[in-house]
Parts: sequence; C-alpha cells; structure tokens
Amino acid sequence: MAAQSTTPARKAPKVRAKNHTLMLVLNVASVIAGILIWWGFSLAGFRIPAPVEVAERAVTVIGDGTLATDLAASLTRVLIGFALGTLVAIPVGFLMGWYPVARALIEPWVQFFRTIPPLAIIPLVIVLLGIGEEPKIFVIFLAAFFACVISTFQGVISVDRTLINAARVLGSKDGGIFIRVVVPASTPFILVGMRVGLGASWATVVAAELIAAQNGLGARMQQAQIFYDLPTIFVNLIAIGILGLLMDRILLFTENKLTGWQERR
Repeated sequence: MAAQSTTPARKAPKVRAKNHTLMLVLNVASVIAGILIWWGFSLAGFRIPAPVEVAERAVTVIGDGTLATDLAASLTRVLIGFALGTLVAIPVGFLMGWYPVARALIEPWVQFFRTIPPLAIIPLVIVLLGIGEEPKIFVIFLAAFFACVISTFQGVISVDRTLINAARVLGSKDGGIFIRVVVPASTPFILVGMRVGLGASWATVVAAELIAAQNGLGARMQQAQIFYDLPTIFVNLIAIGILGLLMDRILLFTENKLTGWQERR
C-alpha cells in the first residue's frame, strides 16, 4: 500500500516536465508560424516590410548603437515610473481594503481618475512639467498606479472571512492577521496588477515619447514615420514586445515562487 501511495508523487515531476516541454515546443511553433504568416502577407503585396528587411535593419541599428541607446532611455523611464507607481499603489490598496474609512475617502478619487487614460493627460503634464523626463515618468507612474491599486484593493476585500475569523479565534490581533493572512492572500492579486501595470507602462511610455522626446523607442518610431521607414518601426515594435515579454516572465516567475501554495492548471 505504501508503494502504491508514493507512485503518483513520483510521477508528478515527470508529468510537469513533459507538460513544460510540450508548452515550449508549442511556443516555438507559434513563433515560427507567426513569422511565416508575416512573410506571407509581405509577399502577397501588403505594404509591410518582409522579415529579412527588418532583420537587416536590426543588424544596422544594433551595430551603430542606436537601438541600445533608445532601449536604455525607454527602459529607464518605464522602470522608474512602474516602480514608483507600484510602491505607492500597494499601501494605498491595503488601506482601502482594510480600513472602511480610508476606502470611503480614497476610493471615489481612485475610481474617478482611473477612468481618465494617462495618455489623455500628457498634454497637461507637458504644459505643467515641461518636456523633460518628469512628465514621461509621471504618466507612467499613473498607468502603473491605477492598475496595481485596484488589484491590491480587490485582493484585500476578497480574503476569505473564514481565515480571518479563524485567526482571531486563535488569538491573533489585527496587525498579526493583516501580516499573516491578508498580505499572503492578496499577493496573487498584487502580482497580477503589477503585470497589467507593466503593460500599461510600456504603452504609456511609447505614447509619451511620440509626443515629446529626443530619444527612446517611441521617438525613434516617430522619426521613422516621417521618412516612411517601415523596417525601423518594425524593429522598435519588436524590441518593445521582446523586452515587455521578458519583464512579464520575470514577474510571472516571481508570482510562481511567492504563490506556490496556489493550485494551478
């Protein structure tokens, strides 16, 4: 009987490894299929550059350092704005979810301002803050903040009341319940909000750079548009997608490590 009970546990790592390999194969197949479809549209006469043209332009901008400079500028803005937005959003979300008075005071303003797209206030912040780095970082901050604060708030109010009541029965005070029950239970919501906020940050920084920037991926695409330089636009779009995907994978890896207790499909 003991040998039979340990068999499923021994098989589980093999099953997970097999599933991981299958997913990796499907990912690679999907990428190849996407490139072939892209190539097919180009050959069919659509006004888009072929993958070979984009690859050649990528080699050029990598070789002369243009892509590295633009990547560094955009990535710096995203990281600063995203980090600031997340650091402010998490405590605000906890306050809203844990204290009814704080929720009543803060939630109307959060709900009001989050319906205003950060892109819509770019002209305003440029007028108020100029065309330096501050307005770009500020709109990225807003994009990350509103995505994360709502997720954190939802995580706190979604905590199972049974867990909180059980902790109180065992003698835990509010502070202990918050740290040992509410924070761990809210962590999956926070990380999902961070992933959404990261995508919003990249969308916002590109839009901000399109309007007022001397460097960055968005500014480079704006310059390429003037000269109808489609390969350069595609190179920068692909760079944004790859960089955003890598950052999202890092957050997903962190989520898996911090929330290993969750059941997953």
